[in-house]
Amino acid sequence: MNRRHCAAAAITLVCALGLLTVPVQATAAPTPDSSPSSSASSPAAPSPAAPSSAAPSSEKDLEKIREQIETLYRQAGAATDAYNLAEEQTKKQSGEIVKLAKAIVDGQARIAELKDRAGAQAREQYRNGGLPPGAQLALSDDPQLFLDGVNKVRTSQQASKTVLAELNRTQEDLETYTQDASSNWHKLETNRVKQAEAKKKINAQIAAAEKLESRLEKKERARLRQLEQDAANRAQSAWLATRPTPNVDVSGATTAAGKAAVAFATAQIGKPYVWGATGPGSYDCSGLTSKAWAAAGRPIPRTSQEQWRLLPRIDIQDMRPGDLIIYHADASHVGMYVGDGAIVHSPRPGRHVTLAGAGSMKILGVVRPDR
Repeated sequence: MNRRHCAAAAITLVCALGLLTVPVQATAAPTPDSSPSSSASSPAAPSPAAPSSAAPSSEKDLEKIREQIETLYRQAGAATDAYNLAEEQTKKQSGEIVKLAKAIVDGQARIAELKDRAGAQAREQYRNGGLPPGAQLALSDDPQLFLDGVNKVRTSQQASKTVLAELNRTQEDLETYTQDASSNWHKLETNRVKQAEAKKKINAQIAAAEKLESRLEKKERARLRQLEQDAANRAQSAWLATRPTPNVDVSGATTAAGKAAVAFATAQIGKPYVWGATGPGSYDCSGLTSKAWAAAGRPIPRTSQEQWRLLPRIDIQDMRPGDLIIYHADASHVGMYVGDGAIVHSPRPGRHVTLAGAGSMKILGVVRPDR
């Protein structure tokens, strides 16, 4: 491989990395002043693109607005998961590029060293009259010198072969490093685009939801909050009525790690939801659960969708405190089970980390980080 070309490639990668690793800042949307409350699931609502500008004239109108707002925040939650995943992947690709850039530089230095060694061997042969070691032996009249020379020839030949073999391997590795760096570069750019698109969608959905709510009178906003709580209570009651009997024998006692995770999560109650946040002052839903389990000594995936995809799944009747309940068909929300049919979770923008009924939203399934 051309030494100058590879060195230039390494320098380009390291310099460009400095620009690419600047994080995309997650800017929280303004949140209305509110107290902690649990969120509720809702059916798909019409597109909020053209809400009515008139104040609601009936309970039915207010319920439609509640459903629209709930849907908008659900969509923002899904986009937040996409943003968080892209951010994690961007960090990973940046780290890989740093490693590869260092490997390229180290490979270049090793190739230079091996070439110097090969050059030294060539110069030694030149000093011996340009004759190969075998020819020099044939011209020797001293038997002892001949035997000593045989050993030296073998050693020299082996050393030459070793240098050439290592030189070839290092050059091949260098080509691989360069190709891998290029591949990671493209992945990094792709993830940055995904982040930007998700951020735009999050801000748009939150802004639309806030606009809907801002058109309500103070008493209507209070009634809207009550409608949210009523919907959550209905869902929780329906879930409790059909919930399988807990299987204590199978689930067993909560582990020390599970207790530590619950203790961390519940200690965050009252802190605001901010999308993309992982504490210590604010959290999104999976930011809370991932930090809680990290504090318990069990790192888990960052997003609710990755938690659902990668963590061991268990039957809901085997649930124990510390387990994570994944919500909605797209796995866009997560809460931590704390026992007695309740979860601790960070609901959505405008709300705070709070306790809620485990069945107050549509359950997709349950995963156990310390299984």
